[in-house]
Formats: sequence, C-alpha cells, structure tokens
Amino acid sequence: MATLPSILARFLLLLSLLSLSQARVETFTYVNEGELGPYITENGADYRALPPFSSPFQMCFYNTTPGEYYLALRMATLRSESFFRWVWRANPFAPVPDNATFSLRPDGDLVLANPDGKIVWSTGTANKDVVRLEILPTGNIVLSDSKGKFVWQSFDHPTDTLLVGQSLRPGGATSLVSRNGGAYSVVLESKGLAMYINNVSSSKPLLYGRLAESSRKVTSITFACEPQTDSDSGAYAYELDLVIGPSQGTAVLARPKYNATLSFLRIEEDGNLVVYTYYDPVDYRAWEKTYAYFYNDLGQVSTCMLPSKCGGFGLCDEEMCVACPTKDGLLGWSESCSTPKLAMGKKCQTTTSSSVDYYKLVGVENFLTSYGKGTDVNVEGCKKRCSSDCKCLGFFYWELESKCWLAPLLGTLAKVSNSSHVAYVKFVK
Repeated sequence: MATLPSILARFLLLLSLLSLSQARVETFTYVNEGELGPYITENGADYRALPPFSSPFQMCFYNTTPGEYYLALRMATLRSESFFRWVWRANPFAPVPDNATFSLRPDGDLVLANPDGKIVWSTGTANKDVVRLEILPTGNIVLSDSKGKFVWQSFDHPTDTLLVGQSLRPGGATSLVSRNGGAYSVVLESKGLAMYINNVSSSKPLLYGRLAESSRKVTSITFACEPQTDSDSGAYAYELDLVIGPSQGTAVLARPKYNATLSFLRIEEDGNLVVYTYYDPVDYRAWEKTYAYFYNDLGQVSTCMLPSKCGGFGLCDEEMCVACPTKDGLLGWSESCSTPKLAMGKKCQTTTSSSVDYYKLVGVENFLTSYGKGTDVNVEGCKKRCSSDCKCLGFFYWELESKCWLAPLLGTLAKVSNSSHVAYVKFVK
C-alpha cells in the first residue's frame, strides 16, 4: 500500500510533467490593432499583417467593411507589386472588431476571440499535445505535436478556395462556399462536383454546373499541379487538374507553360469557378487567371450561361449583356434591370391566375434548361403551373419537345439560335 509521502511525490511528478508539457507550447497572442498595411489587396480590403509567414503566404486580419475583420491567409509577396489574394478565412461568417485577439494558448488551442474574451472561432485542440503553429510552403496552416504529427490543419477546413494539394472528401470538407453570404457553392457528390445557387425562393439550391464527373462513385476531388516533362528539356508545362478519387483519372483545367504550383481554385462571389496562378519569379503582374468554368476561351461553358452575368436580369449575347427584356419590348441593359415585381407571401396566395400574364422571349435559355428537370406538358399547362406557384417568376419552354421548366430564378438569359426555345416572364396585369 502506497504511503502518503509516495502519493504526494507521484502527484508532484505528474504536475511537473504537465507543467513541462505546457511550457513546450510556443504560445503567442496577436491583437488586431495598429496601422493598416500599405499594399493593394483584392476587394480593396484593409489589412493588418501578423507574424506567421511562409513566402508567399502570411496571416492577416482584413476587412472590406470598417470594423468587421476576418482572420485570413493572404497569398503574394511584396516585391512582385501584385495585390494580395485571400485564400483561407477562419471566421467567414462571423467577423470580429478592432482589438480582437488571435492566440495559441498554453493548452494548445488556437483561438480567435472578441475584445471581451468571447471565443469566435477555435481549432478545438486543447490538451492534444500541440506545440507550435506553422505555415507550410503549400499554404497549409498546421498545428503539430511534439512528434511533428499534424493535430489540426487548415487544408481540412477550406472556405471558398482549394490550394494545390487540397481536397474535398467525406470525413472532411465536402463543399466550397462563396463569400457573399454563401450565395454559391461547389459540392462534392457521388458523380463529381456540382455547382449550386443558394438562398433562392425555391425550397432547395439550384444546380447550374457540373465538372470532374465520373461514371463510378466519386469519393474525393483533389486540386493538383503536375509537371509535364520530356527527357530533353525537363518540365515544359504544368498541368492544373482535378484528381478524381479513387483512381478515376483527372479533369484537366489548364496547362500553363511555367511552374504553376502556386495556384488556387475558388468559387467566386459571382458564382464562377476560377483558377488563379501566382508566378513568383516575375516582379510585375504575377497573377494570371488560368481557368474559368464560365469563359468562352478558358473554360467549358459560355459566359452567357453564368446566372449572374447580367445581374438580376438581362439578355446576354456573345459575352455581353445586350438588353433588358420587358413587356414593352427589349430596352437597353443596365445594372438596374430586374424581373417584374410580383405579389409575395399572403398577397400572392390570394392572387388568381387571371390577374397575371406573361410576355414571351424567343430564342433564349438559361442554366435551368441545362440542369433542371423539365416536365412534359403543353404550353398552357406549363403556364397554369407557373400562375399557381407563388415562387415561379416565369418558365422556359421548348416548343418542339413540349418541355417545361418553371423558373424560381431567371437571372441571365442566353441568346440561342433555336427559335423554338422560348421563355415566358410573369407579370401582374
């Protein structure tokens, strides 16, 4: 039976070991205060640079609205005279004010807190043997333990961006969400990547794009950069791919003729999916847009099929917003172009089909006809369905096929040569 002195000795030894363990943590606390940085950033953001740095990546506080800051990772170097781009954010939907703190605590938890101490975001790594924070050359922010093993990494928590080597996968992140309140998302599904419009009046997100598709079940998508080589000259190009797992090949996005390792894939605020590549050796204009899903030259789909191309409403032809469709005809397009105002809520529920009408547009389509499930019905039946649906702003109709798509969102209408593909826009009489 242990004596009291031996129990006390063991307790003191354990306390000493715990103290030593905590002493090994390379703690820090950075306060969001002081002068703002002088260099140009995307979106015209103000920023305060923080010490964690691994060229061309650095942690910062930044804001696009005064007093609302995000803890973020920026990409670019000062000497290139190219503006900073933000490739990761800790708190995308919960900005913090001036004097907020970013700290690695003695227990190993990485914490973003308001000035009053209230925690806004943390890695949840308390008491997990974390000893330090590092930014790897890939842009991966990691918390490692005393054996060098990663306890937490930012690559498991993407926001709107995938850096080279980063994946969407079950058990980790399965989607990217755009910055503007999450209006758009890219989601890993069993057949590949699907692009959705969120926050619309319909009961579920609207599909507007697909890529990296496979006939077999897809379990992961990894953004990769692979050098293309030959025996004489070595690497002559770098292929930017989406690697489809497990072992289902790749979807090639772009093939720059320079080292494109410093690239990222992002779902933009307008819903386009783009790749930006940073070429560090040059001193001017180091950024290049190397891929865009909606882009006549770089991408897979015409720009006119981007739902937000013409803002809330508009007719697009040859990559340009050319007209604002109204019941009185086509007017010159401007950013104020919008669909007719309809009764909503209870007012809509009491609206009869006789109180609404439609104006017709010939030779137009949008994303709904590409990805929505059409219904076999005649045009009068389609019109009746839309008239009785408060969320329906109009409908698309293929006259030769008798195919109907109700439209909870119209957005950009793409001009097409097939005059049997028409749209009907609802308005109140």
